[in-house]
Amino acid sequence: MSLRPERKRAAPVVTEEMVARWRADFPILATEVRGRPLVYLDSAASAQKPRAVIAAMVTAMERHYANVHRGIHWLSERATEAYEGARARVARFINAPAAEEVVFTRNSTEALNLVAHSFTALMAPGEAVVISEMEHHSNLVPWQMQRDARGIELRIARVNETGEIDLDDLEAKLADGKVKLVAITHMSNVLGTCTPAARIAALAHAAGAAVLFDGSQAIVHRPVDVQAIGADFYAFTGHKLYGPSGIGVLWARREWLERMPPFLGGGEMIATVSFERATWAPPPYKFEAGTPPIVEAVGLAAAIDYLEGIGYEAILAHEAALVDHALRRLSAIPGLTLWGRAQERGGVVSFTLEGVHPHDLSTLLDRAGIAVRAGNHCAEPLMQKLGVPGTTRASFGLYTTHEEIETLAEALERVREFFA
Repeated sequence: MSLRPERKRAAPVVTEEMVARWRADFPILATEVRGRPLVYLDSAASAQKPRAVIAAMVTAMERHYANVHRGIHWLSERATEAYEGARARVARFINAPAAEEVVFTRNSTEALNLVAHSFTALMAPGEAVVISEMEHHSNLVPWQMQRDARGIELRIARVNETGEIDLDDLEAKLADGKVKLVAITHMSNVLGTCTPAARIAALAHAAGAAVLFDGSQAIVHRPVDVQAIGADFYAFTGHKLYGPSGIGVLWARREWLERMPPFLGGGEMIATVSFERATWAPPPYKFEAGTPPIVEAVGLAAAIDYLEGIGYEAILAHEAALVDHALRRLSAIPGLTLWGRAQERGGVVSFTLEGVHPHDLSTLLDRAGIAVRAGNHCAEPLMQKLGVPGTTRASFGLYTTHEEIETLAEALERVREFFA
């Protein structure tokens, strides 16, 4: 299933004036780097924050901050309303059946670790989890740890030459009925590949397995409906979604939250405690030990409001034009290799320049005021498959302009000429 809207209709026209208005909402974009205007092409690592998010968090701290759930005074009640209101806002955003299925975490890494720890507690030694060759370390290392601790099997689905999941290979790895969970990225942070979520979920369910999607990248670029794609678990993070760092989301079907044991123990996640035993609070609180990210939840809700105020249709149209421009412009530079040719892709473009290490290239681009990412992008096994030590990655946000892509291309041409 494509991540693009199912109903075919004309894409909205995104004008330069519209993008200029969006950019004006992000105060950091007025920053200069070494006397040059900032060109921020690292949104896949962390997106910048609009004033609406900053203001919402300041208001929360200045006017109604207190710890949530535990107090009966006015401030605690207001803070609890805001925190639980954010949970409900997230549920509407991803079309979750109930707000109680939304668990707040520190980030998507913690959300993925939560599932790895608690879901594998329900598995027997010899049962298997399937991931893919293009997973972020956050969706690889936790499963390796549980493999070593619990004796589960970890299977790796292949990625083909275009950078897409080999669905035939995935289906073959599901054939023996031992797989209990398929954990796959919804969009690669290196190749930009958008995976066919609904089809993957259908394959997993047909084989008796649940399915988890790492949506850290996808949810920024595409609308996500967890019911429509057939997910059992969906994880994403706030700081890539124009919200604050320090907050992530795990959505899970209630039946799984009921069955899985807690990930962390302490205050707030209990129903009763004695020196002999403890019993657990109902989901989602069972998985939210300690003081939660109160102000960050308010910021995340504000980011969702801001994003939906612009509308995914406009974001999709703008992003598609940016990606087309970048692929066309960069592919014309001699010695530059673009990685990933998936039909469905988001606003991430990874490349290497012949004779220049990605770290050196990133440093030289920084001197021109251009912020990009270089290295293995927390996807070292994928780099090994591609046969490169790393790549340089330009990633786009709703505030990215065509002029910034031209600035990047011109800087790359100067670097190439210098090393020629």
